[in-house]
Amino acid sequence: MSEPIHDVVFIGGGPGGYAGAIRAAQLGLKVACVERRGTLGGTCLNVGCIPSKALLQSSHLYAQATHELGQHGIGVAGVELDLARMMARKDKVVADLTRGIEQLFRKNKVDYLKGSASLATADRVRVAADGGERVLAARHVVLATGSEVMPLPGVAIDERRIVSSTGALCLPAAPKHLVVVGGGYIGLELGSVWARLGAKVTVVEFLDRVLPNMDGEVSKQVQRLLQRQGLTFKLSTKVVGAIARDDGVDLTLEAAAGGAGETLACDIVLVAVGRRPATHDLGLEAIGVARDARGFVPVDARYCTNVAGVHAIGDLLPERPMLAHKAEEEGVAVAELLAGKSAHVNYEAIPGVVYTWPEVAAVGRSEEELKRANRPYRVGKFPFLANSRARANADTDGFVKLLADAGTDRLLGAHIVGPDAGTMIAELALALEFAVSAEDIARTCHAHPTLNEAVKEAALALDGRAINI
Repeated sequence: MSEPIHDVVFIGGGPGGYAGAIRAAQLGLKVACVERRGTLGGTCLNVGCIPSKALLQSSHLYAQATHELGQHGIGVAGVELDLARMMARKDKVVADLTRGIEQLFRKNKVDYLKGSASLATADRVRVAADGGERVLAARHVVLATGSEVMPLPGVAIDERRIVSSTGALCLPAAPKHLVVVGGGYIGLELGSVWARLGAKVTVVEFLDRVLPNMDGEVSKQVQRLLQRQGLTFKLSTKVVGAIARDDGVDLTLEAAAGGAGETLACDIVLVAVGRRPATHDLGLEAIGVARDARGFVPVDARYCTNVAGVHAIGDLLPERPMLAHKAEEEGVAVAELLAGKSAHVNYEAIPGVVYTWPEVAAVGRSEEELKRANRPYRVGKFPFLANSRARANADTDGFVKLLADAGTDRLLGAHIVGPDAGTMIAELALALEFAVSAEDIARTCHAHPTLNEAVKEAALALDGRAINI
């Protein structure tokens, strides 16, 4: 009996693949999704966003109990860390959510196949699993395989002494000394987790600042705050080699500009220098799907590759942020386009969040980007130290910074370092989506007392009329 023809087959069940599959099914298409991991949710849900946030939340509560509750008049004696229980909670969060996606697939009648998928032709998807091989016929195929850990030359990941982000999520004990190679989102988040749980943490970054893709003022503030929490930083430094022993690792470091090297000894090394598109074993070469020099898959405005009927989304795409929520938007957009509807993703309004404490969030342009573009702009800032709710909560670190066009007052970028910044940034992403002015934000009534009042005050500050500072 021949396989039924699917309107679309998504290869990869991560945020882009599963969201796209569900949306396509909602629109009446016959849909299949193939995932090799054995559980849905991709890197994000299984070994990325979700387990890391579970550990960040648990470790934040532990840090509060051990260091911060006294100022609220709460005495806590005998606080103990049960790391095994913390890890078990993290695993349960992941398991519950992955099962939830399977239920959504059943609800929306998405055919879910566990196995390794590859393209036999542009309209045939070969699925290899323990039970044998199937070939799915498809009018359209969407590549949504995400990304994988970027290797670091001279540093071999063994997931024991030298770990990736995956290994750093399940260490059996807090290291005495953890070295994080890479000062981006992943490195700072996982470094924060283990610093809170008792590790000495050293961050080694090749560039001259952490969070190099964010606004420069934000990067400096975040580094200062993390240093206050006990993390140390070696900037403008590269790791050129590593020797793993039974009891630790010796790292060889050099200045980024060259010069004499040094050795740094530690218990565990976390390699967090970035991610690369996961395109191996997909059969792209055989059918002629183009990739660029770094392995990314170029697409047009409708997410079409150079091969008719084959599309790509998510971390496979060049020059776009590797973010789960961005992939979800693309998955939904490609589903709607394949169903004959209009759809697009506004890449200027994709927020990014670092879930340290305080959190860091940004959307739109940074000052450095505006300067490179010779775009005249104005700056409005407001510190959480002057925000009533932040004072009441004893979370006063950080600020809101807004950038607006000097002539039109249109909002161009927003940057927040502060409590719950990841939630607060949504208001500003919406503002960018609808091309509002800073005056629109300033004239919008914000409830009192809330952290979001700092957004209103920053908008007022653009015109020199902030009320509370």
